[in-house]
Amino acid sequence: MDKHLGSVQISPHPLNIWKAHEQYFLRMQRNKEKKSMEKMEESNQCKRKLRVCVATCNRADYSKLAPIMSGIKSHPEDFELEVVVLGSHLIDDYGNTFRMIEQDDFDIGSKLHTIVRGEDEAAMVESVGLALVKLPDVIQRLKPDILVVHGDRFDALALATAAALMNIRILHLEGGEVSGTIDDSIRHAISKLAHYHACCTRMAEQHLIAMCEDHSRILLAGCPSYDKLLLPHHREDYMDIIKSWLGDKVQEGDYIVALQHPVTTDIQHSIKIYGLMLDALISFNKKTLILFPNIDAGSKEMVRVMRRKGIEQHPNFRAVKHIPFEQFIQLVSHAGCMIGNSSCGVREAGAFGTPVINLGTRQTGRETGENVLHVRDADTHNKIYHALELQFGKRYPCSKIYGDGNAVPRILKFLRSIDLDEPLQKTFCFPPVKDPISQDIDHILETQSALAVDLGGTNLRVAIVCMRGTIVKKYSQPNPKTFEARMELILKMCNDAMRDAVGLNCRILGVGVSTGGRVNPQDGVVLHSTKLIQEWSSVDLRTPISDALHLPVWVDNDGNCAALAERKFGHGKGVENFVTVITGTGIGGGIIHHNELVHGSTFCAAELGHIMVSLEGPECMCGSRGCIEAYASGMALQREAKKLHDEDLLKVEGMDMKLSEPITAAHLINAAKMGNSKADAVLTKAATALGVGIINILHIVNPSQVILSGVLASCYQAPVQHVISQRALFSVQNIKVVTSDLEEPALLGAASMVLDYATRRIY
Repeated sequence: MDKHLGSVQISPHPLNIWKAHEQYFLRMQRNKEKKSMEKMEESNQCKRKLRVCVATCNRADYSKLAPIMSGIKSHPEDFELEVVVLGSHLIDDYGNTFRMIEQDDFDIGSKLHTIVRGEDEAAMVESVGLALVKLPDVIQRLKPDILVVHGDRFDALALATAAALMNIRILHLEGGEVSGTIDDSIRHAISKLAHYHACCTRMAEQHLIAMCEDHSRILLAGCPSYDKLLLPHHREDYMDIIKSWLGDKVQEGDYIVALQHPVTTDIQHSIKIYGLMLDALISFNKKTLILFPNIDAGSKEMVRVMRRKGIEQHPNFRAVKHIPFEQFIQLVSHAGCMIGNSSCGVREAGAFGTPVINLGTRQTGRETGENVLHVRDADTHNKIYHALELQFGKRYPCSKIYGDGNAVPRILKFLRSIDLDEPLQKTFCFPPVKDPISQDIDHILETQSALAVDLGGTNLRVAIVCMRGTIVKKYSQPNPKTFEARMELILKMCNDAMRDAVGLNCRILGVGVSTGGRVNPQDGVVLHSTKLIQEWSSVDLRTPISDALHLPVWVDNDGNCAALAERKFGHGKGVENFVTVITGTGIGGGIIHHNELVHGSTFCAAELGHIMVSLEGPECMCGSRGCIEAYASGMALQREAKKLHDEDLLKVEGMDMKLSEPITAAHLINAAKMGNSKADAVLTKAATALGVGIINILHIVNPSQVILSGVLASCYQAPVQHVISQRALFSVQNIKVVTSDLEEPALLGAASMVLDYATRRIY
């Protein structure tokens, strides 16, 4: 036996080696996961909260900032809130409103007395300068990651300027909006200084984009105050609130809230408007809660006007410096009307449908709901009084233009997404933006009217048509045969009508043109016309008329205009789907489907006269055969009347017909009424062709009503209804055929294009 045998090492089994390796790798994996978890915990511990400084300058901006402050405060794991108070919050004359911030349980980190008294332009400038002197120390001490500023006040401009120069990120609320005073310039200046934006409306967002702001740094949040406004606003104690401010005898909806501020770009005029407003309110004789104006230049003079008129002692008035926001919205919500130029009127009041009268230019350009009536040129006591008569006691649909009640959650999410490591430098782009739309009382006091032009084969007619569909004045001339003469006559007649409209107290809002043939209404171009109107193809009607009259111009086919006239003034009013068929010299019409006019892809829809009802019928003016127009138009009936006359088969006993007069469709109809079987057969065939064509329309678009218009309508109504009842599908046999009551459908339809769109005035 080998002496070394006892020391021989035996190799381990392969399975044991694999197990050892497995245990090693598992141990390594656990260590790796443990280190990863420790690293994540360390990262979470190192991640500091976002330090947000909210700066408020007055009672108005606090109503927008308070919901955000509450939201920030309720998430202490994400944010640290610092509150800076300055401006009119700290002035006794304006209610020392910083106290309501303390009452809302917010810790005020800094109070800055920044207002230089004087309430004139110089004092405003000095106040900005004083704020700029005091703010750097506060910002250096607080070291916020982001400063939240609101709106368009001069105090906010000082805040944004100081923060931008000290490389503090700025979130600007309510940028991109448009109004009519120096506030616009201040607001846009703050937007240019701000790094992030929380805006209220889609249009404001577009304005910011058009001002070159980076779209990725713009949040469409809605107005934060709407988060409170859209909570159930009919509080059980709302009557207690009303009575505490206005007295025990005041009822809901039977009082006015008045709030008028100076316009710093035209102080004297705004003071005059303020006096006229007070006079109108005194005359109107309703209980009125009137708030003192803000601290802008001119406010002292406005208070003097108030005191000269004895408003503070007047039994109908209650003059106050400040009302807590929660109570103020109750008072606005249940008011019979709000009057003045406060942004609350054009913004928050819309959430309740409260009627508002906006005086002067301070809010010009703001987006508004239909509850706002503008009196921009508030130059007389009577005009403001008339506006009160129009608005007081009305209720309008609630508007959510400025928010849906979820602004604060969006803003908090936006704040969390801010990367403090990204560069502060902004990027820019240049998209377009639309203008705001609203109404003005001048357009209500005057008779809002349209110029209607009807280009017929024989006559050229122009009319002044008012909003109710009344033709105030009408002009008619033979239609010239050449393009140049026709355009010259159109412009002359329109200019004559424009001059007459002034004396008739009619405000012309635009021009509507009805013409035969195929029309592109989008471009205002006649693509090609009927044979009755010569030299009338590829004609741009909109440009020369608009350039000459400086008015918007709408152009459409005469059949479509007849349908529009019925929709606005006739049997089609309130009917969602109907068809109008014109039975005159030719056959035309229009189709209204879901309240909209059907034009078709090449503007050839509703050529109802050229629906074929026979393969071998008489030749039509369009070049085809068997069209409705070839059977049932006035020209077709005239043709058949001449044939009967030439064969001496038209005249019957008792029929008065002079040898020299031309034969017309009227002779055929008269002969049929007097028992002429040949004439009656022609009319029956024509009515059957028209009825079959209308059945085709019923089977394709299934309207709920058919309106016959034109000189032959009464002749065709009964037989067409009979044809439908005999030949149409059962589901449409009971659809009514009615005759139009409108005397001038082409003119009224042309006018309706103007009156439906131009009353939504653009400023």
